[in-house]
Formats: sequence, C-alpha cells, structure tokens
Amino acid sequence: MGLSYHYAFSAPGNTSAAELEDFLEFVATYARSMGFDPVLVSNTVFKTAEQQKFARLLTTGARLESPKLKGVVVLRDGQVWSHDNVNGSCRVIPKRGVVLTVTDEKKRESVFGFLQFPVALVDLNGKEVMKTDQGNRWTYQSFVNSPDERYRKIVSRFADAGYLDLEKDEFADTKR
Repeated sequence: MGLSYHYAFSAPGNTSAAELEDFLEFVATYARSMGFDPVLVSNTVFKTAEQQKFARLLTTGARLESPKLKGVVVLRDGQVWSHDNVNGSCRVIPKRGVVLTVTDEKKRESVFGFLQFPVALVDLNGKEVMKTDQGNRWTYQSFVNSPDERYRKIVSRFADAGYLDLEKDEFADTKR
C-alpha cells in the first residue's frame, strides 16, 4: 500500500463561482511559479452527458446511503452514478465545479477546487426523494500520491483563505 497526501476543501453555498474562480486563478499563478505546466482553471456546469463524464474524472461523487433509496426508486437521469436499489446507496453527480488542474514534470495531473452537489435527489416526476447531505456548500476532497512539497504549498493557499477542511499527510507521518 502506498502513501498519500489527502486534502478536503469547502466554501459556503453563497460563495459565487466567480469568487472561487478568482481565488483559483491566484493559486494557478502560484502553481506556475513552482514549475507546474500546464495549469488550468475550469468553471463548469455539469448538464450534458459529456460534462458529467468530465465531472466523474474529478470525483467519484458524494456517497449517499439511505433507506429512501432502497427498493423501486427511479431517479431522474443525470443526478447519480451507481444507484444500488438493494443497498440504498448511490454516488451523487456534482451540478457545478470550479477546479484547478496542475500538471507536473512527469505529466501527472492533480486537481484542487470546489464542487457543488444538488440539494436533493428527485424522481422521474420531479418529486423530492431525499435531501443530500451536501446542502448547497461547495466541497472537494482528493489526494496525491507524492511527497512533493509543492502540493502542500498549494493546499496551504486554501488554508490561508479559510477553505481547508482536512489535511492528512501520510508521508509526514512516516518521518516521525
């Protein structure tokens, strides 16, 4: 089993996508100065199937488990991946994302940023089946399998701005 550097970010739901994009452009400039290239900031609404494929690359989706999702529950398309009627679980597709993608010298991409998930899941008739646990907050969590300090410096920018929720560095844990 390899080591990883985990991070999670969030911002209040009333934070505008433009404000998050401006912040990520600031971080992108910093990432370029440290040698990441290319560096890209994306502000995307995930409406089409193609856009949702892109969203799936960014995350596995917020995981929901609920008795309300068991049995014969037919959800409207474009809300979830992997709906399991037997176990009552699914992965919720984000509705919007503002993300920073950085590429290192070995052409490995890493993503940092914010995703916004739907407040509720609805059935084919538009009736609310259940609320998600995301509310309207912007959230993101991921990891990199690298001891490269540049990733920690990027995450420190999120911490400085008040967006950091979690940081777990398994590489640092092995140094103790």
